[in-house]
Amino acid sequence: MKVGIVGAGQVGASAGYAIALLGKAREVVLVDLDPALAVAQAEDISHALPFAATTTVTAGGYDALTGSEVVIIAAGVSQRPGETRLDLLTRNAEVFRDVTGKVLTHAPDAVLLIASNPVDIMTGITTRLTGLPPGRVIGSGTILDTARFRVLLGQHLNIDARSIHAFVLGEHGDSEVLAWSSAQVGAVPLEEAAVHRRAPLTDAVQARIDEGVRRAAYRIIEGKGATYYGIGAGLARLVAAIGGDERSVHSVSIMTPEVEGVMDVPLSLPRILGKGGVQGDLVPHLNPQEHAALRASAQLLKDTLESVPL
Repeated sequence: MKVGIVGAGQVGASAGYAIALLGKAREVVLVDLDPALAVAQAEDISHALPFAATTTVTAGGYDALTGSEVVIIAAGVSQRPGETRLDLLTRNAEVFRDVTGKVLTHAPDAVLLIASNPVDIMTGITTRLTGLPPGRVIGSGTILDTARFRVLLGQHLNIDARSIHAFVLGEHGDSEVLAWSSAQVGAVPLEEAAVHRRAPLTDAVQARIDEGVRRAAYRIIEGKGATYYGIGAGLARLVAAIGGDERSVHSVSIMTPEVEGVMDVPLSLPRILGKGGVQGDLVPHLNPQEHAALRASAQLLKDTLESVPL
């Protein structure tokens, strides 16, 4: 499989590195407004591959995307310390007006993976700009928030995070919803597993984990300026799911016909991902509080998207 990446900054390069190192693509092509940056990133990643995989990593213009089955769009301006993802909307929308047309000129059949923040709104904008089916325009959404949730639950229970099945829904941002009520460890409900592990999920523990998930990006940005390793690995995982036609389940963002009574809104739910993009949804059980929180998140995203003139 050939994968294109538009935007060779920290997120795009981290995604390219993860995809190549894991051997999830035959070829990775980096495209950037600064061609020298794309060339440098491609060369640097290539030097790691004798230790890991046979992927070819190159750089080029938009014409080099020809034949790509997946194109990751990580273009745009970076999030500033203290800036919310939604604050990025105005600055990033204009970038996408130019990028999406060029991508589809050379890779008209590609699945588009959106990584630029605010990712849900950019996913909605891309879907409307391109006219593509929603399942082919996929935002990374809450895959990283979900990973953080599982890591923190795993640390509390002293269990491998890969055995924890818990999702973050809605916005990739401040209004996101941690779906506690549907979380499981293996095939055991989370609360029962916590009792078995003698690690009660008290109000204080849940508040600490919620804060750890919800505020993670702000802490990382304050410490080093940006987040990129986690999302880079997450994007590689999505590429693997699409390329391998896995039909595996991931919390990604697409334009959704209806969520909690809110129509045509881009947000994350657990989705079945395989060849061609999203193949279906699996909406988890939610308690009344989680239903209300998801509706509020959906309404926030809907209102924000509708405020953008296209």
